[in-house]
Amino acid sequence: MSTLHPIRRPRWPVAAATIAAALLAACGGGGGGPPQMPPPDVNVATVAAREVSAWDEYSGRVEAVDTVEIRPRVTGYLAAQHFTEGSVVDKGALLFTIDDREYRAAVDSAAANVARARTRVEVAASEFARTEKLAAVKAASTEEVERRRGEVQQAEADVKSAEAQLVQARLNLEFTRITAPIAGRVSLAEVKPGNLVAAGTTRLTTLVSIDPVYVSFNGDERMYLRYQAQARAGERPGATSGANPVRVGLADEQGHPHEGRIVFVDNAVDPATGTIRARAELANADGRFTPGLFARVQMLSGAPSSVLLVHERAILTDQDRKFVYVLGPGDTALRRDVTLGAQVDGLRVITSGLAAGEKVVVNGSRKIFFPGMPVKPFEVPMDQPELAPPAAAAPAQGAGG
Repeated sequence: MSTLHPIRRPRWPVAAATIAAALLAACGGGGGGPPQMPPPDVNVATVAAREVSAWDEYSGRVEAVDTVEIRPRVTGYLAAQHFTEGSVVDKGALLFTIDDREYRAAVDSAAANVARARTRVEVAASEFARTEKLAAVKAASTEEVERRRGEVQQAEADVKSAEAQLVQARLNLEFTRITAPIAGRVSLAEVKPGNLVAAGTTRLTTLVSIDPVYVSFNGDERMYLRYQAQARAGERPGATSGANPVRVGLADEQGHPHEGRIVFVDNAVDPATGTIRARAELANADGRFTPGLFARVQMLSGAPSSVLLVHERAILTDQDRKFVYVLGPGDTALRRDVTLGAQVDGLRVITSGLAAGEKVVVNGSRKIFFPGMPVKPFEVPMDQPELAPPAAAAPAQGAGG
């Protein structure tokens, strides 16, 4: 007789249902609507009004104050080179020498001619004195006296001519030593010793001054007229008074760290380009500026004014429009179209669209998918958009784990 046992059914469907219910509850399911994402973390900064000076931007080139082409003043064979190419030399430093033997001989010959002419003066003066004595006793005619006086004057003129030739010969001898007319940096030697060089024709090398330097740039006609109007109204100094500041930056530099002053504005606008040439002077004691370098130039636009500034990272682009997100009621991100102005100390001037005291999103804008989206703001300084919030304190460990 067989024994009947009750059938044991598996219990896994009940367990699966329990787990599914727990997951739904955890995700806000069970008929409570779609799950809600937490608001994204964003950095916001307060828009403030500041008194700033606006600067106009130009492109320019560095130029040497003095540029000299070194050419010989006498003809001859180049004897020696006395400088290192590319080095800095002092004013009066010896650069080249020309074979001076024929010029020394010319000096000796001119000196002999001077001595000969002076002897003629002595002889003529003696003859003139003797003739005057004879004329006093009627032993010589008046015509003879006048002839002797003329010989003395001619001899004296010959002395002056010989002395002038001696001065010229000594100058030519001095010109065989070619020296630096200014202090500066010397270029390559274009002619090497042993070659014949011609007076005033052969270029031996070039020399440029180092400190200070010029930065030349062109301004358009409209800006020039605005500067002129400001000067007439007493809002800025005259064009060449030396009181108009400029700021300069090189191609490998951030911003415009070097300061200078306008020293020249041309006397006419170029009708072909509608621009006028200006020049600023900068100190260059460390030799940072080399003639020919590209330079970014800023010139003071006018009197200081109150402007609103935001960081570049806050500005977004929608086709041809610029906008920012401002912090609205309930910590929501609201879109605000803005008009941009010039750059000032790494920030951007906002000419319309914002008000002082508003908070703009400066970091985390990509987390905002639509205007009005809730955000979790963390306030930072306007010039530090990436500043991270302080780390949250670690949660305390419970007794039961």
